Amino acid sequence: MGSSKYDVGNGIHRVPTWRIAGYALNNTATNLYLFLMNFIAYYITGWVGLGVVLAGSFSMIMRVWDGVTDPIIGYIVDKTDGKFGKNRPFMIMGNLILALASFLMFYVTPSLPEGAPRILFFILVNAIYYIGYTFQCVTTKAAQSCVTNDPKQRPLFTVFDAIYNMILFTGGQVFVSSYLAAKYHGLGKDIAMFHEFWLIVAVTSAVFTAIAVISIWPKDRREYFGTGEVQKITFRDYVDVIKSNKAIQMLVIAASTDKLGTAAKTSTVTLIMYAIVAGNFALSGGFQIYTTIGNVIFVILGVGVIATRFGQKKAMVLSSWIALIGNVLMMLLWALGDPTSLNLPGYEGFSGFNFFTVSLFTLTVITGGFQQVSSNIVIPMIADCTDYETYRSGRYVPGLMGTLFSFIDKMVSSLAPFIASICLAAIGFTTQMPDVDTPYTPALKGVGIFLMYGLVSLGLIANIVAMKYYPLSAEKMAEIRKTISEKKDVA
Repeated sequence: MGSSKYDVGNGIHRVPTWRIAGYALNNTATNLYLFLMNFIAYYITGWVGLGVVLAGSFSMIMRVWDGVTDPIIGYIVDKTDGKFGKNRPFMIMGNLILALASFLMFYVTPSLPEGAPRILFFILVNAIYYIGYTFQCVTTKAAQSCVTNDPKQRPLFTVFDAIYNMILFTGGQVFVSSYLAAKYHGLGKDIAMFHEFWLIVAVTSAVFTAIAVISIWPKDRREYFGTGEVQKITFRDYVDVIKSNKAIQMLVIAASTDKLGTAAKTSTVTLIMYAIVAGNFALSGGFQIYTTIGNVIFVILGVGVIATRFGQKKAMVLSSWIALIGNVLMMLLWALGDPTSLNLPGYEGFSGFNFFTVSLFTLTVITGGFQQVSSNIVIPMIADCTDYETYRSGRYVPGLMGTLFSFIDKMVSSLAPFIASICLAAIGFTTQMPDVDTPYTPALKGVGIFLMYGLVSLGLIANIVAMKYYPLSAEKMAEIRKTISEKKDVA
C-alpha cells in the first residue's frame, strides 16, 4: 500500500478529520431530499389526485422500487474502478438525477391533465428519482471502508452525520412550520410552496455533494480497497455473502426495524402532536431548536466515549437501551400528562416552565441524542461488515454491503407511510390529511403517540436482540485489520 503520514501501521490508515466531516455531507445531501419528500403526501393528495390511503400505498410502492434497484446499482459500484474512482461518479450522477427528477415532479406534474396522465407521469418521474437517490446513497455506505479503518476515527462519521442531520431536520422543521406554513397558509395548499421548497433543497444538496466529492478524492483509490487487488465479482458471490456474513445479517435486522419507527415520524405525525394535541404547531420547530444542542452533547458522549473506546457494537447496544427507556417514558408523559401546557420562552402565553415542558425537554434531549447514536452508527458499522467480508472470503464488495443493507432497510421502512395512513384512515381520515385546523380527538392523540414513540420502541428492542448475535467486537476488528494488512503486503 502507498504510505503517508496517515498510514500509521498495523494495517491502519487514517484521514484528516476535516475530510470525514466533509464526506459526511454526502448523506446530508440525500437527506435534504428525504426531508422534502416527507411532505409528499400533501403534494400527492393536493396536486396529483390520490386519497390518503392511496398516497400512503404509493409511497410504500416507490420505496419498494427503490429497494429493488439497490442490488443492481450495488453490483455496478462493485464492478467500477476507473480513473475517476469507485465512488465519486455515483455521487455526482446521483445528485444530478435527484435534482432533475424532483424538478419534473413539482413543476411539470400539475400542468398535465388530471387523472391518468398526471398520475402515470408522477409515477415514472418518481421511479427515476429513486434511481438517483440510490446512486448517491450507496456511496455513503460503500465508501466508508476506504475513507479510514482506524477504530478511533471511523465512528467520527457518526458524530458529524448526526450533528448535520439534527441541524437539517430541526432547522427544516422550523423553516416549514414558522415560514412555509405561515407564508402559504398551510401545507400543500399552494403549489408555490413546493417550488420554493425544491429550489432551496436542490441548490443546498448540490453544494454539499461537491464538498463530499472533494473530501473523499484522495482515498477513492484501489490501494484503500479490500486487499488492493482487482477482483471479479459475480452474482454467485453475492449469494454466498448474504448467506454467510452473519455481521451484515444482524446489522440489517437491527437497523431496518429501527428505521421503520423513525420513518413513521412523518410531518403529519409532528403536526398531530404539536398542532392538534399540544395546540401550537410553531412549537414543533422551536422545541427542536431547544433540544438540538443537548442532543449533540449526548451524540458526542455516545460516540466519543463509548464507540471510540469500546467499539461500535457496545455503542449500539447501550444507546438502544437508553433510547428505549426514554421513548417509553415519553409515551407515558404524553398519555397521562397535560400536553396543552407545553410552552417555551419566546412563544405566546409563556408564563414559566412546568412539569410537562421540563420533563419532555429532558427526555427528548437524552433520548434523541442516544437514538441518533443507534441510528447513525450503523453506517460505519457497515464498513466493519465490509472489512469482515474481505477477511472472511477475500472479497471486497462495499456496493453489495451498502445496497443489501439499503434493500432490506427500505423494504421494512417502506411500510411506515402505509402504516401511518392505515392508522389515520382507521380514525376517519380517508380523503384528507390532518392539518393545523383539525380539531382534537383522543383517537388522534393515540395514533400520534403510537407513531411518534411506539414503533421506534419496537425497533430499539430489535436492535438489542440482534446485537447479541453480531460478531464484530472491538477485539475481532483488530484481528480483521491485521489479517487484511498481511494480505495486502503479500499482494
